[in-house]
Amino acid sequence: MRLRIRAKQIAAVTLTVGVFVVVLSAIYVSQLAEAVLGENQKTAEVLAKQIFHRAFEVVPGAAEPYKALSDDPALQLVLESSLFAKVINGAAILDNDGMVVTSDDRSQIGQKYREVEELQDLVDANPLKQLRTIYQLDGPTFEVRESIALNDVAFGSIRVKVNTVFVRSQISGWVQTALITGGLALAVAVVVAGLLAQLLLKPIHVIRSGLTRLGKGEFGVTLDLPPGDEFGELGSFFNTVSQQLSADRSLLAGQKANLQSAVEHLEDAVALFDPSGQLLFSNPAMQPTLPAEAIGRALRGLLADGHPYRTLVEETLAMRVSRGPVQVRNPQAEERRETGDDELLVMTHAVAGTDGGLVGVLLVARNLAHLSRMQSTLAYSRKLVALGRLTAGIAHEVKNPLNAMMIHLELLRTKIRNVVIPSEPSHAAMATAGTLALSRPAPSPFVQGMIDHVEIIESEIRRLDEVVQGFLKFTRPEDLRLQPVRVGALFDEILPVIEPEARKNNVKVGIECPASVPNINGDAGMLRQAFLNLAINACQAMPNGGSLRLVCALAERKRIEIRFEDTGVGIPPENLQKIFDLYFTTKHHGTGIGLSMVYRIVQLHDGEIEVQSTPGRGTTFRLLLPRALEQ
Repeated sequence: MRLRIRAKQIAAVTLTVGVFVVVLSAIYVSQLAEAVLGENQKTAEVLAKQIFHRAFEVVPGAAEPYKALSDDPALQLVLESSLFAKVINGAAILDNDGMVVTSDDRSQIGQKYREVEELQDLVDANPLKQLRTIYQLDGPTFEVRESIALNDVAFGSIRVKVNTVFVRSQISGWVQTALITGGLALAVAVVVAGLLAQLLLKPIHVIRSGLTRLGKGEFGVTLDLPPGDEFGELGSFFNTVSQQLSADRSLLAGQKANLQSAVEHLEDAVALFDPSGQLLFSNPAMQPTLPAEAIGRALRGLLADGHPYRTLVEETLAMRVSRGPVQVRNPQAEERRETGDDELLVMTHAVAGTDGGLVGVLLVARNLAHLSRMQSTLAYSRKLVALGRLTAGIAHEVKNPLNAMMIHLELLRTKIRNVVIPSEPSHAAMATAGTLALSRPAPSPFVQGMIDHVEIIESEIRRLDEVVQGFLKFTRPEDLRLQPVRVGALFDEILPVIEPEARKNNVKVGIECPASVPNINGDAGMLRQAFLNLAINACQAMPNGGSLRLVCALAERKRIEIRFEDTGVGIPPENLQKIFDLYFTTKHHGTGIGLSMVYRIVQLHDGEIEVQSTPGRGTTFRLLLPRALEQ
């Protein structure tokens, strides 16, 4: 069984502390055993010295030294007093032959003394041997030896026995205390190791939680780990990776949405099958044959034998190669016969994975009748383009005669006035007549009528010239100079131009365009003209005062949203579909070109324009323009 990091950490700390405690306890017990043995040795040596001194007092004056030692009551008292010391197991005096001369046990006198190991050998041994000897079950006995000599002649020896059982009983209490202390140390080590593990592993739990949230597809997952250590660096790295994954997922989600939207709006019928033949996806064009509720079902349960879709998909699954295109009769031919949509071009594509294996089959059915109509529409569009160029040329040719007519009308008006009305008299004539000034006489009603007719003709020619000028301006191709343009800068440029119109109508203009909004990709001059037209129209739609808001904000699909919101009279619902038509206007002196130019400029920038209006409450024009590539 594999241990978790927490268990490993607790085990490692506990083992380290345990080894440390055991080593210290062993050292302590060994030193304690050595000290107790040394103390017992000294006790035995002190007793041996007392026996030696008493024996030295008895032997010199005695005729029979050994008998004197055996019969001396004081010496016997010293020998028997050894029994009162727990560590002393007995004492005796031996002759040179090893026979017991006297002893604390009188029954041993005259018998051969049984030798045991000397205590000094145990004291000099290593701690392990000392402990092993002390804790033997039988409790071996050791002795302290002291020689007795008279006139430098060995007389005998003193033997004091020490039993290790008593030594063991002396150190057992200390060993028990050491064991209890070690156990408590281990318990404390386990608790401290658990707390340390909880503290040290908390960042790991935080990281695991973040990974779990990230694995579930949550965007913008961040870890709040304190900086300064390895976990802090790991948290910073995780946050960076999370932000990158979120950006990638957002990009993929957008691409997926765009792809799905594109596939759903395809005129071609599209379906996707997995390697087992189950339906995974079908777009709206395919759903009359393979409905959306059939997703997850096998191909055989959806289409009958011999169906062209089923045949091609099964062949692709079997051979793992693309099939088609094959021209077949539409399965819904009976329903589509009236429209002529009875021929399809069907093909399948084997979708391979990164390992080269088959991951799915893509089925595409193309309506040949629709393709034919598209080709006809394209040809018709080309004809319309050619016709537009032709009409633009005609309008240009009409403009030159109009200019000539304007010039000759002005000459005609001048001649009428000069012929009918005399020239002004000279200063000399006026002096002779005694007058200070002479005003031009009023023209006759007939002459005034001719002048009025000339002015009417001139007015109509000017109006026709304005129409031609607007038509040429609308149809003339424009060269776009696309570059990054800041929307706020465009608002600032048109504000001084629209302020006079706003003051005249008591309109309050407000701009809401944060500096953080990215630039748009456009022609600054054309966009300035479009914005100016929308702003002036809004001011003119509020003759009794109001407010105009110019707003810019970030929109989805990498676009910038620009809004012109007014609180004016609004646009009637029946006119909303006509406001962008060329020459359509509700103003008394309008040309009907301004909003058409705005619509054309937005289309040239690959943008969109929407309008929402409520009569009596106001109008909002909403523009969506692409972001600059540098963003």
